Amino acid sequence: FPYPQVMFTACELGVFDLLLESGEPLSSDAIAACLGASTTGMERLLDACVGLKLLAVDVTQEGALYRNTEISNIYLTKSSPKSQYHIMMYYSNTVYLCWQHLTEAVREGRNQYERAFGISSKDPFGAMYRSEEELLKFMAGQNSVWSICGRDVLSAFDLSPFTQIYDLGGGGGALARECVSLYPKSTVTIYDLPKVVQVAKEQFVSPEECQITFHEGDFFKDSIPEAELYILSKILHDWDDDKCKELLTKVCKACKPGGAVLLVESLLDENKSGPLETLLFSMNMLVQTEGKERTAAEYSKLLEAAGFAVIEVKRTGKLYDAVLGRK
Repeated sequence: FPYPQVMFTACELGVFDLLLESGEPLSSDAIAACLGASTTGMERLLDACVGLKLLAVDVTQEGALYRNTEISNIYLTKSSPKSQYHIMMYYSNTVYLCWQHLTEAVREGRNQYERAFGISSKDPFGAMYRSEEELLKFMAGQNSVWSICGRDVLSAFDLSPFTQIYDLGGGGGALARECVSLYPKSTVTIYDLPKVVQVAKEQFVSPEECQITFHEGDFFKDSIPEAELYILSKILHDWDDDKCKELLTKVCKACKPGGAVLLVESLLDENKSGPLETLLFSMNMLVQTEGKERTAAEYSKLLEAAGFAVIEVKRTGKLYDAVLGRK
């Protein structure tokens, strides 16, 4: 449990950004002075980061000098195109507060927003988007995930025949951006709640990105427009089976003949013994949402019940996999 907190703290204090900007190794005293931290606390934090292979240390006559590793330069500095800084901060400041009530979540079988933040647990996304600051943190975090995983899931199947695409719950547009980059003839419409669309337009998607458009609405309550392909990335794992069937049935009815839906999820092994990351994701769904992670067979069953006839599964070997259901 302390391992990620060490990484979160180093990110939040700006350790990796400072070392990248400095262009040379720095002593713990220099880092502490630059970041307004205690020398004793910073030295212990830096040494822990060395133990986690997030930093490297050179011992000289003048003392220990610390520098970033390749991993921290790529994934933990804010300026990197593949930065995971925002998802780290979301986990540190939001997700882990829910995890502190894991025992209660297991006993009760429901998310823990009420205990963690004093707000109703009945509407998970109302709780998740409880302020503009929280919404922005969540969207930035999701965007950072797709900066390293998006191309893998979008290239698992050849999606080039589908040019009219709806990304349901597409948030900040990182997956949509990867999609139009990979399939230049496609257009992607991000269908999301009005306040999400507003932030996406203001913060994440520029007007010049003309292949990406927006549709405001709640896809559980409002109609779903006709399209050739629908992308549901990390959507179904938020909901129980009944809600998943409800949404997929709406998608199937709206889908053009010959069209499809692409599910992007972290798949459990059929015997549910792994992967470990997916098992832990499922625990996170318990403390934060109404859903769970599923096996390929379970997703296939949901797709079949909704009316999709031909179902294919591709494991990417990364965090997220792809399931394609054809109408």
